Amino acid sequence: MMVVDSPKWSADELEERVLSINPRVAVFDCDGTLWSGDAGYGFMVWSIEQGLVSREVSDWIDTRHRAYQAGTVSELVICGEMTQMYSGLHEDEICAAAARYVREFVVKNIFPELDSLIAKLRKHNVELWAVSSTNKWVIAEGVRRYDIPEERILAAEVKVANGILTSEIVDVPTDEGKAESLRRIGLPAPDAVFGNSIHDLAMLAIAKNPFPINPSPALLEAAQKNGWGYFRPASAEGVAAAVAGE
Repeated sequence: MMVVDSPKWSADELEERVLSINPRVAVFDCDGTLWSGDAGYGFMVWSIEQGLVSREVSDWIDTRHRAYQAGTVSELVICGEMTQMYSGLHEDEICAAAARYVREFVVKNIFPELDSLIAKLRKHNVELWAVSSTNKWVIAEGVRRYDIPEERILAAEVKVANGILTSEIVDVPTDEGKAESLRRIGLPAPDAVFGNSIHDLAMLAIAKNPFPINPSPALLEAAQKNGWGYFRPASAEGVAAAVAGE
């Protein structure tokens, strides 16, 4: 099968394509899609620096994350453990920390083009969903500006008992798990799905209309094989060029 380069859309072309399908439901990944950077990893490092967890816990998660980078711990496992590491903390405490982190480090990295697109979708009363393997506290704060309610946020989550975080996993949507989470809540084929990495491929594949945003090299390759176009925010162009040149 011949693989051709995927068409690259301008911001205006992206908006035109999305609005032309008159979506009722739009699903967004968050890290790398709505904003640059990995807010899950960033929050983990920041929370350790802030003394939110014990030295024992910080040493444990550092070892686990190094193993993940070495390829011996899976994406699913590490994202779960990066949420479980806060077991024993009060939910109010972690929510306050997430709000501060997002305010100081995430908001400034939101892609203006996606901000504009979502504003238009909201005007058209499109039902917005956020799906991420980052912990739910950070994601909830990150998408608060879009009025996405908690029940429409599928993210890494642990059970809370009497206001205290436990280590019992509720969900960790990543890879095929993102598509599974959407099917579970009754969205087997969302009108529009937006994602940036190979971990979003499964939910992009079930979408009636997939929209790769700021695609990683692996997702860009998959987009080419599937004949999908893509959009690269202006602020991410330099990073993409540097990665391509490595």
